[in-house]
Amino acid sequence: MPHTASRYLAESPRVGIRHFTYDDGAEFTERARESKDLHQPWLFPPAGGDAYTAYARRLIQDPTKAGFLVCEVDGGGIAGFININNIVEGGFQCGALGYGAFAHAAGRGLMREGMNLVVGHAFGPMRLHRLEINVQPTNLPSIALARSCGFRLEGFSPNMIYIDGAWRDHERWAITAEMRTSG
Repeated sequence: MPHTASRYLAESPRVGIRHFTYDDGAEFTERARESKDLHQPWLFPPAGGDAYTAYARRLIQDPTKAGFLVCEVDGGGIAGFININNIVEGGFQCGALGYGAFAHAAGRGLMREGMNLVVGHAFGPMRLHRLEINVQPTNLPSIALARSCGFRLEGFSPNMIYIDGAWRDHERWAITAEMRTSG
């Protein structure tokens, strides 16, 4: 039987990661609408067609961003998303992660598998050295995901990011390529 190429950049037994496409809009926005109670007040992914198109365009075209969909290998449905934002090359080789699980996939460990795949891809083919996560201290599921994937708490920044009409405090978590290989 001939080998067929995977549609994923990387995969684990339950999930694969792939880049966003414009064709993902209907499923992504439906999942975002279903997950509003899970995401807010921390996260506001696009829940309509035009907003999704603009969001996907930035992730597809902007070289300082890389967007990944976490998809269930069994059936291919979108379980969540992980974006690497503010990618800086040169001596820094760093990016900042933003992510969200969709409600139907939350609490099943799929995002942990997806995060580990994205971190491996970032430190491998993307040749990044450091990834950072900024998370509000009350977002306990997001902190648990960062911790479970080997990120370390590096500090606290008051009034760091403007979200939902106010400047919000954030914890700063990070992982480096060395931490990944030595851990």
